[in-house]
Amino acid sequence: MTSPPAPTAPPTLRWIGEGPNGTLELLDQTLLPGEVVALACRTDDDVFAAIRRLSVRGAPAIGVSAAYGLVLGVRDALAAGGSRADFDAALHASAEKLAASRPTAVNLFWALARCRRVLSLEPDLAPQDAAERLLAEARTIEEEDRAMCAAIGRNGADLLPDFPEPIDGPGGELGLLTHCNAGGLATAGDGTALSVLFEAHRRATAAGKRVRVYADETRPLLQGARLTAWELTRRGVPTTVLCDSAAASLLATGRVHAVVTGADRVAANGDAANKIGTFPLAVMAQRFGVPFYIAAPTSTFDRDLPRGADIPIEQRDADEVLNYGALRTAADGAEAYNPAFDVTPADLIAALITERGVIESPTADAVAEHLKTA
Repeated sequence: MTSPPAPTAPPTLRWIGEGPNGTLELLDQTLLPGEVVALACRTDDDVFAAIRRLSVRGAPAIGVSAAYGLVLGVRDALAAGGSRADFDAALHASAEKLAASRPTAVNLFWALARCRRVLSLEPDLAPQDAAERLLAEARTIEEEDRAMCAAIGRNGADLLPDFPEPIDGPGGELGLLTHCNAGGLATAGDGTALSVLFEAHRRATAAGKRVRVYADETRPLLQGARLTAWELTRRGVPTTVLCDSAAASLLATGRVHAVVTGADRVAANGDAANKIGTFPLAVMAQRFGVPFYIAAPTSTFDRDLPRGADIPIEQRDADEVLNYGALRTAADGAEAYNPAFDVTPADLIAALITERGVIESPTADAVAEHLKTA
């Protein structure tokens, strides 16, 4: 029996309105998959709060949201009818505020810097024209993000292994393991890692073959179980959710033929920061001879950081570990260690997949050469 189509959900993000007086609407990911609710952000404070509490998350989506947040941040100055200097002061204050929302995802800082640089090149624009230019740049960043996702999907799918012989029974599956959520919920398009998986599923379906995606639940906030599985199943991709601690035993079975994750920041030498639990997954993949790939746009590369040890790692609230929702699950008096990210060394990464192509066996020289085209 064919399953009914999934109900339409609002996009991860969208600007509603024709000009700078519009509203940024964000899909509240903290409520998924139980509730599908759109948040209306009318101030940069709203965008700051949405990023901070993970209503919007994923490095590319954070970057696009921050760009639109700047438009919201200059509206009071625009309404007050002040000078371009007043407008620029409001822009600076808004950028500083939004930059403080989360420390690890480099796309946040990249998008803010890009928008400010565009306006710095046109100092004679009147405030209203400057606001229009700012909105246009935010729209461009969003459009580029969609195209980036599609290109990463194609480049990554080209890299995946051929379909295996069946392990047991007829019709062997190409098994792909992912961690956290690097899909449409983390970008303006189909995602980074998930774009690769969606494209692999599309090609497999066209060829009469089958892809199965294994999604780590991704403790402590369950982005894999809540978000990745939600995206995959809505697109008809066969999906199996597993506890993070079950990944090694799954890899040992031979049913996983590649691991594909996203990244929030990639250092100049190819070390990559992603959701906590990615590093041990890469170690396990190497142990079992399974290629480990990271899919990320060139905007996620931080050329100013020589190595992954220099990447700032966000430390989140202890209650995320000590509680399950409102229920206390840890013993009273226990403390928590809750880094949001870890860093996977480049020598564990078989390839970095970008919108420009593939960096196999990444090194500082290989990354620098790749980024020359970016």
